[in-house]
Amino acid sequence: MSAPIIRRLAELRGKHRDWTMAGESIGVVPTMGALHAGHLSLVEAAKAACDRVIVTIFVNPKQFNNPEDLANYPRTEHEDAAKLAPYGVDAIYVPDPEEIYPQGFATGVSVTGVSDQMEGACRPGHFDGVATVVAKLFLQTGAGKAFFGEKDYQQLLVVRRMARDLDIPIEVIGCPTVREASGLAMSSRNLRLSAEGLEKASRLYPVLQRLAAELCGGASLDALQDDAKADLLAAGFEEVEYLSLNSSEDLRPLKTADAPSRLFAAAWIEGVRLIDNVSVG
Repeated sequence: MSAPIIRRLAELRGKHRDWTMAGESIGVVPTMGALHAGHLSLVEAAKAACDRVIVTIFVNPKQFNNPEDLANYPRTEHEDAAKLAPYGVDAIYVPDPEEIYPQGFATGVSVTGVSDQMEGACRPGHFDGVATVVAKLFLQTGAGKAFFGEKDYQQLLVVRRMARDLDIPIEVIGCPTVREASGLAMSSRNLRLSAEGLEKASRLYPVLQRLAAELCGGASLDALQDDAKADLLAAGFEEVEYLSLNSSEDLRPLKTADAPSRLFAAAWIEGVRLIDNVSVG
């Protein structure tokens, strides 16, 4: 049986009150919909860890710095509810826009440091939008645990820092990236790629794996990235926006993998921007 779709905060808070009075733990999986197996893996993790699970679906306009990207983002609420039905989630929160940004809304959340490079540099304002909406969803759901995928690793660290700095009593849990059989990281944006584009996009992961292995051997990213970018362009990518080696803990840029680190990439194919990352060492 499908979980109820809730659009009003008052109704959600009523459920939260009942669950809390019963002593039940609550987990939340924040999403923008267009659910795939990666999202569903987060739901599975939440179900294993919590008595009650809320999945939120809200396409957040404040985290899009490109109006065309916002307009093209897939909206598949009914299909998403059908995908969630077998998992027995307790509520699907699809807030009306005024429940998140009521008239006169004038407050934003900004996280510096971990948001400054990579996605933060390429998409000005993006992480301010993420931090603001996630802070609201944490407070609205009252969850004790939240589940995010490591595909958006920088987002994961931004959200953790935001919750810690604002004393929001929630544990932010990172879950492994889920990949297609080809190795391509699952993403709602993959829906916009042709079959040929999907095949070409699958080259990103093995290039990152190769780079990570060479970095583990002591090579510097400066010595490797030109060849790696050339390989991706030859595979059919139109642009490689960045290849970046960063500390796993605070995302400070690194030249060599002399500390726990991750390799990050953003690249364009068929007009779609894809991101991915792999652990180094």
